[in-house]
Amino acid sequence: MDAHGVYEAQDGMYIGGRWLPAASGDTIEVVNPADERVIAHIPAGTAEDVDAAVRAARAALPGWAATAPAQRAAHIAALRDRLAARKDEIARTVTAELGAPEQFAQQVHVGLPIAVAGSYAELASSYAFEERIGNSTVFHEPVGVVGAITPWNYPLHQIVAKVAPALAAGCTVVLKPAEDTPLTAQLFAEAVHDAGVPAGVFNLVTGLGPVAGQALAAHEGVDLVSFTGSTAVGRQIGATAGGAVKRVALELGGKSANVILPGADLAKAVNVGIANVMGNSGQTCSAWTRMLVHADRYEEAVELAKAAVAKYPAGDRVGPLVSARQQARVRGYIEKGVAEGARLVAGGPEAPLEQGYYVAPTVFADVTPEMTIAQEEIFGPVVSLIAYADEQDALRIANGTVYGLAGAVWAGDDAEAVAFARRMETGQVDINGGRFNPLAPFGGYKQSGVGRELGPHGLTEYLQTKSLQF
Repeated sequence: MDAHGVYEAQDGMYIGGRWLPAASGDTIEVVNPADERVIAHIPAGTAEDVDAAVRAARAALPGWAATAPAQRAAHIAALRDRLAARKDEIARTVTAELGAPEQFAQQVHVGLPIAVAGSYAELASSYAFEERIGNSTVFHEPVGVVGAITPWNYPLHQIVAKVAPALAAGCTVVLKPAEDTPLTAQLFAEAVHDAGVPAGVFNLVTGLGPVAGQALAAHEGVDLVSFTGSTAVGRQIGATAGGAVKRVALELGGKSANVILPGADLAKAVNVGIANVMGNSGQTCSAWTRMLVHADRYEEAVELAKAAVAKYPAGDRVGPLVSARQQARVRGYIEKGVAEGARLVAGGPEAPLEQGYYVAPTVFADVTPEMTIAQEEIFGPVVSLIAYADEQDALRIANGTVYGLAGAVWAGDDAEAVAFARRMETGQVDINGGRFNPLAPFGGYKQSGVGRELGPHGLTEYLQTKSLQF
């Protein structure tokens, strides 16, 4: 750890159970988005590094695939324990490289993935890897070597959500984390090593997406590519994998609707909806960035949203965006919203602080479904309020984007909300403030992706099926 208790970067790649020098001497700066200070340099991996990592994973695959599920479970449990033992250091590191407020980092960025790791330790022991169907015995076997490409917005959670089920399934893994948040990934690799996971079962290559990420997706030794990130990059990875008839799991963008039906507790729905978007500075693919309110109570909702967002000042409860590039992108969307005629209720494009990549928490009213800010993923602390005429109009608006990742429905009773949610074209819906469930399948419809993460559904992504008839 450095003087601030933040993880000190390794200067190599974790391949075959060892930290090895990178093939190139090129490095990437890691910047603290709150003060714009360079806090580390990490190796810029090349296709040569990726090839070495994939070869190590292939060499380790037969032994790990043959390991009893209970033994794999014990290794995952040990990994969970190693992460828990370093939870404070992980939280400080996430805060330093992502900018997440300390409490949010502790509870969500660290607490959630530790719980997910624990869930896969249990599933590895209890999952039915063999079943009898008629005169057939069906075996669920590891798909092989997994290329995991993870994003910066939830650096540890997204790693655990891919690596833990892959290991539970008997797969070996090569991880390429986002270049903005690589320190958490290196810390994770140390935890894997300390947990006694056999050499080559997990490997880490840091680097840029167009170089290391593309090399990993295209490598003939990779059997499945699991990617979380933008829909645009997901298309590229899908095309690359498709050319090799290689399996993919893609968790992509979102533009989720928070639908508040007549009869719902409006104040609660608005307040929870604002909190949902402000978490992680709006850098959450499943954030409910479109708030749909009946026209009769629309102005009341606008005032409630204005009061609610005032509780989330930039620099305190809302951290910076991850980079100057992301800050400019989000501010550009806010400017576009104003230009297209949306009413600025709170926030705006001006930087709220002199230092750091902050964006003012922003609420727009008078947003129409066709506006850019109602159609495209902004990935910042920006909420758009949209009025609807009746329930059918609300459904049309909710389903009226290319995305379908998540959403929420609020109504006078759960049955009414469930009836509406069943007609939404989206992968996960919270009913009247339902809590996040780390065992429930997470993933999207339409251009929000292919496949599911978390719980038993997440485990099946890393399995292939064989049947024997006798």
